[in-house]
Parts: sequence; structure tokens; C-alpha cells
Amino acid sequence: MYKNDKVIRRYSEPFKLKILAELTTGKHTKSELCKLYSIAPTTVNEWIKKYNRKDLMNTRVKVETKDEISRIKALQKENEKLQKLLLKKDLDAMVEESYLEVAAEKLGYKNVQQLKKNSISSFY
Repeated sequence: MYKNDKVIRRYSEPFKLKILAELTTGKHTKSELCKLYSIAPTTVNEWIKKYNRKDLMNTRVKVETKDEISRIKALQKENEKLQKLLLKKDLDAMVEESYLEVAAEKLGYKNVQQLKKNSISSFY
């Protein structure tokens, strides 16, 4: 035997459809069918995708309590409030910077940094 000796299985179209039909009836679960016919679950998933049988794919169900739902809503509201506060802060900073630019220009300074520098040195 060689290291690369692998069993490559080719499944016929009728066999694939038979597996999907058995899965549809609910007689067996996907894992049971995989064990019964020695098929990898990923192979069955590929067949489900190939034959566009999304109804047979695993679905996720999210279960939440009322407390969790209310907590999530409260966090979403808080998040919105914080985003609005951050936006207001950014706008206030932009307005302040604009005022400083106008003041620097009116007072004859080259830029805002020079105005700030002279204002601080004259303060002390």
C-alpha cells in the first residue's frame, strides 16, 4: 500500500437524490444517513447545495428571553445616544476650530497654532 492510496467514491445521481429524499421525509437525520451509508456530512451538504435544497440545510434558531431582548434594546438605544453625542462633540470641535481660524485671521496671525502659542505665552 502506498501513502496516497485513497478510496475515491463516486456516487450516482439517483443515489444522491435517494439520500436527499430520505432526508426530506425525516425518516433519518443527516448524521444517521451519513453513518448508515458511510458518507461525509460535507458531501451531503454539497449535494444539498447542488440540488438547491436549502430547506434541508441546518438552520439556526436564536432563543432569547424577554430580559435579553429588553437588554439588547436598551443597549441599542444607548449606542444610538452615544453616537449622537460623539457626532455633537465632533461638530463642536469643528466649530471651535473655525472660530479660532477666523480669530487668528482677524488678529493678524499666520495660523491657529501661532495664535494659541501667543495666547498661552501672554497668559503666563
